[in-house]
Amino acid sequence: MPGLLKRLAKVPDPRDPRGVRHTLAVVLALTACAVLAGATSLLAVGEWISDAPPHVLDRLGVRADPVLPRRLVPAEATVRRLLARIDSDALDRAVGSWLADRLPAQSGLRGLSVDGKSLRGAAKAQGRKIHLLAAVEHTTGVVLAQLDVGEKTGETTCFQPLLDTVADLAGVVVTSDALHTQREHAGYLLGRRAHYIAIVKGNQKKLRKQLKSLPWKDIPLQGRTRDTGHGRSEIRRIKVATVNNLLFPGARQAVQTKRRRTDRKTGKTTITTIYAVTSLIAEQAAPARLAQLIRDHWKIEALHHVRDTTFAEDASQLRTGNAPRAMATWRNLAVGALRLAGLTNIAAGLRRNARGPRRPLALLALT
Repeated sequence: MPGLLKRLAKVPDPRDPRGVRHTLAVVLALTACAVLAGATSLLAVGEWISDAPPHVLDRLGVRADPVLPRRLVPAEATVRRLLARIDSDALDRAVGSWLADRLPAQSGLRGLSVDGKSLRGAAKAQGRKIHLLAAVEHTTGVVLAQLDVGEKTGETTCFQPLLDTVADLAGVVVTSDALHTQREHAGYLLGRRAHYIAIVKGNQKKLRKQLKSLPWKDIPLQGRTRDTGHGRSEIRRIKVATVNNLLFPGARQAVQTKRRRTDRKTGKTTITTIYAVTSLIAEQAAPARLAQLIRDHWKIEALHHVRDTTFAEDASQLRTGNAPRAMATWRNLAVGALRLAGLTNIAAGLRRNARGPRRPLALLALT
């Protein structure tokens, strides 16, 4: 498998080659290590680089000063200018490919969530916030692809370009919210031999009406789960029916999930009925597996929570060029590398890396 430095070397260098002291891959790798050590700003990135010991710099390919007995390291200003001009799409492809190469083998269906997140502090001059659409693997929480949703477009137009960057979708179950329940998306996924579970709400009125009219009362309950957390208890009941004439491309099963949620502080109970369709047939996914895939979709929110609370992403007011998106890419890489190493507490993993300069290199397979 190509190493991280080899992947980063494929990112185009936006600088004039005259007078370049540090190769692009070296600057990017140093930034990645700094974020893995807990750096939440470009100032902190520059401080980590200036404090990095010689053996770390040597391993990353930082060249020696021809006159003085020291290594030449990129200054914070160099990192800032470079990230502002970097090809963000190429950087996300490089990082996503490196993470995808290292996913553990998994038998059965593999889930992939598609959802968006705004960088609240990184508003442009005209007030536009940067909104990133990402594809996250269910089991590990690793980000395999990320794309900036343009000012004049929406998430729906970026769905296919985002998944185009994922090399192999065959057999993958793509989950998303109701916004992406689009016939074009379903046709695209079927064309790539992938499956989908699509939540049906008001944007598909005829399909929703068809699902609501099915004889759910005559269908036996096929699964029940109970969860407690975040100050509430939740009971989910699922029913699944095979229907041959669903008004959606490739749909083979209809799903009804009833969610009963009780606030443990106030005692208030709410009941919500959610409908979905899937291209999976009954032999491919039992009702319990469908319920798990639907529930696992929201693990992408755990990634957003980590980026907000542990990396202070929403508090960051970095706005110059492509730097805000590039820093989001490094956060995705840090979270993915830690989770692939088996760590569940991301904050604890970052603190541990900060105590040993070699540890980020080991997590990125640069030792």
